[in-house]
Amino acid sequence: MTQCAASIESMEQLAVAWRNIVLDRDPGADVRDLPGIAVRWADCRFAFWNCVTLTDVGAGAALLAQRLGQAADIMRAKQRPGFLWLFEDLLDDEARTGLGGAAEEAGLAYAFPGTGMAGDLLPLPEPSHPDLTFARVTTEEQLQVYADLNSRAYGLPLADGRDGLAGSRLWRERTYAYLGMRDGVPVSCAATVEAEGRLFVALVATAPEWQRRGYGEAVTRKALYEGARDTGLTRATLHATAAGAPVYPRIGFRPNSPIRFYGLAS
Repeated sequence: MTQCAASIESMEQLAVAWRNIVLDRDPGADVRDLPGIAVRWADCRFAFWNCVTLTDVGAGAALLAQRLGQAADIMRAKQRPGFLWLFEDLLDDEARTGLGGAAEEAGLAYAFPGTGMAGDLLPLPEPSHPDLTFARVTTEEQLQVYADLNSRAYGLPLADGRDGLAGSRLWRERTYAYLGMRDGVPVSCAATVEAEGRLFVALVATAPEWQRRGYGEAVTRKALYEGARDTGLTRATLHATAAGAPVYPRIGFRPNSPIRFYGLAS
């Protein structure tokens, strides 16, 4: 797969996976495919479920400026904050060079980096970790624990994560979501969900006091293993934060497009 094709795949996986996630959160959510822009906005407290991404391939500087302005206008019309996800390798060289200035002109502020990743890595061996057992998320209580682990790992109020996942049938019934348990205490979590012939990895987190022990990698392997065993899929994709990016190549993922996350400038 060429670099451009891999970047397109990464962007399209976001659009497909977030469509299902956002509509599960709110059947009346703003889910639209506009020219050059995909809107996936639940307008909830969990900011990651409020998403806009640019979908043009090979966009030049002028088109980029237009799309950034349109995306910012969409974001300003919402009640809750969220992010523009921008896959850098979908831009041409001139647009990439001028990205910072164009975003500022549109009223967008750079928030943090990410990396799209993918790999033909399944099936994996059945995972294990000497400290952990694994529990699939099937109850509302487990789902709240899963939400709280993500909120703690990413420095969010607990209420934000709970607002994103509370009552979700997708996460309890159709997603391969697992908790990593140390002596019966949940310390890490990860999930995979089927997205257009691939397993998409989402919401990997480890409690801050238990990080750097391999727990996130172990529970991610578990979510991939069970998802692949159930679906027969062999390709997986994800979008990594800077903290998680070093973990996933050990599982078999390869980076494709750098991602920039933008919020509205204050």
